[in-house]
Order: sequence, then structure tokens, then C-alpha cells
Amino acid sequence: MWGRTDLIDESDEMVKHRSENQKDTLAKSKGIKFEESRNGAVLVTSIEVDAEGEKQIGKKQGKYITLTDLTLSPDDEKSFENIARTFIDHLRDMHKEITLTDQSKILIIGLGNATITPDAIGPKAIEYLQNSSLTNNERIKVVMYAPGVTGQTGFETSDFVSAISEAFQPDLIIVMDALAARNSERLCKTIQITNTGIHPGSGVGNQRKEISKEVYNVPVTAIGIPMVVDGPVLYADAVEQVIHHVAARVEEKGKPSSALAVTPMVSNKTNIDKKVLEPIFGEWVGWSTDEKRKLFEEVFVGKNPSLFVTPKETDLWVEQYAYMLSTGIETWLVSK
Repeated sequence: MWGRTDLIDESDEMVKHRSENQKDTLAKSKGIKFEESRNGAVLVTSIEVDAEGEKQIGKKQGKYITLTDLTLSPDDEKSFENIARTFIDHLRDMHKEITLTDQSKILIIGLGNATITPDAIGPKAIEYLQNSSLTNNERIKVVMYAPGVTGQTGFETSDFVSAISEAFQPDLIIVMDALAARNSERLCKTIQITNTGIHPGSGVGNQRKEISKEVYNVPVTAIGIPMVVDGPVLYADAVEQVIHHVAARVEEKGKPSSALAVTPMVSNKTNIDKKVLEPIFGEWVGWSTDEKRKLFEEVFVGKNPSLFVTPKETDLWVEQYAYMLSTGIETWLVSK
């Protein structure tokens, strides 16, 4: 199956960009607490899932916070500063029920393969942390480690974490990793923070042993950034954009404003009536984006099942996020 995702707000029952009516219905659902807010260009989505909600959406009971800035670019320092501040604020919020003192021990794990660029955020962030003030801070007891991946070491990542945890006896485990998205617009533009732990490799169909509180009896915070998307998802997204553009052209046809246009029209409207194209393409053009993706899933089943795509500026994104995660965690721990 393609269209895999590690992001809770891209799961089938939590797909973003729904109508306001659907969002209101979701917010009132039993077992799920759903809230959205904005901090400048950053959309903050907070989802709390209880035992009943876990049965509904298939995501573990706990709290999930996603920070999304669709305008973000790897060389936009101002926007990165804004999302970094938002990240620190919500890192504090995620841990407000955990009492950390000067005697507390924190284990920070950077998951991923440092030799594969889109999978290198975790190890790179550990590299930055090992050169930060945390290594010389006598008040904070921190162990940092990048265990690599099973293909490199021959051992499960969770086995490394288990061995270190047993020796260090941490009060909190923080895990950083690259994730997979189901929406190409979210690539490198979303940060997910959750207290439910993580299944390394689950988004790309290579699920390993879980790293969670249930396994280690220690609170586990997982921080992830989507760096890859299933290749065929791009087909569906491209078709959706074409339909939107053609429907906008049809809608504008005959209006006086269209006669004044000196360049090809690119519509930014979100309420385009795509049903005007039904006589040409059929009723499927009026389906939701998620329904179209499912159609493409059926059409391309068995074709390029292992093809994943990442942006060409991945190396810049990795550097920016690795530095941001390391400085954000450092700032939070020093100020706690």
C-alpha cells in the first residue's frame, strides 16, 4: 500500500483541510480532542486520543502536536525562527505533566541512517547536541546516542535503546526521526511531537520494534519531520492541481476580469466548484482529495511500491531541522 504516513492528522479518519462542518464534528467526537490554532504562519494542531479514540482511528492513546508551515523554505531564516519558537513552546507543553528536576536523567536518541540524506535528521541532531552546552552542563544529566539502523548494525534499534536505558535509568527518553507523509505539500514543512513513542520505519513499510513507555516503563517523547512521500502520491496531487486549475479557468470564462488578464491565470481560490468538469471527466472530479488518492492507490497497486520521493534540497532541510531540533531541545532543558 502506498500513501503511508507517520502523521496522525493524515490518517484516514483525521485527514486535514476538511470542511468546517467536518472539523466541528471531529472536535465533538468521543475519544478524540481536536484543536487548531495559529502562531503566525504556523498551523498548530493538537490531538488527544483516549482509549475509545484509539479504537476509532487506530492511533495510540496519547497526545499529538503537529506544527505546519506550508510557506517554509530551507533558506527562510525568519520562518525557521518562528517555527523554532513554536516548537520550544509546545515541547514545554508536551512535558508539563512530567516533573523533571536537577537529578533527572534524559536519554536522547537520534534514529535514522546518517549516510542517507533524507533519513539523517536524527543522527545529525545528535551530532549538534554533542557539541552543545548540554555536554558540559553539570546540572543536567543527558546521554545522547545515534544507534544507526538495523541494516548497518544487525541489531534492532530498540535493543540499543533498551541496553542504554537499563544502564542509565533515564526519567525521560526523547527520540528524533525522519517520517513519511501522505501529502506532498507537507514534505519538510511539518513537525510532529507525541508522547506515544515511535515505530521506526513504519511510514516506509519497514516497521521495527516499538520505542515507547509501554516497552521501557519510562515516558517517551517522539519528534519527527516528514522527509519522504510515496511516489504515486505525487501523481494524485498533480492531478488534483490540474483539476483545480481547469475548473478555475472554466469558472472564470466569460467574466470581464478574464479578458483583462495578460498572463495565464493561476487561481488561489479554495472554493472552486470542480463539478463544472463532470461533463468532461466524470463525477470523480468532484471527489475529495483523499478519495482521489484512494482511486490512484487502486489503479497503481503493485506498481513502484517501494518508490519514495524527497525534495532536491533535502540536504539543506536536514541541516536546518537538525540544528533547530538540537537548539530547541537544548533551550528547553536548560530553562526547565
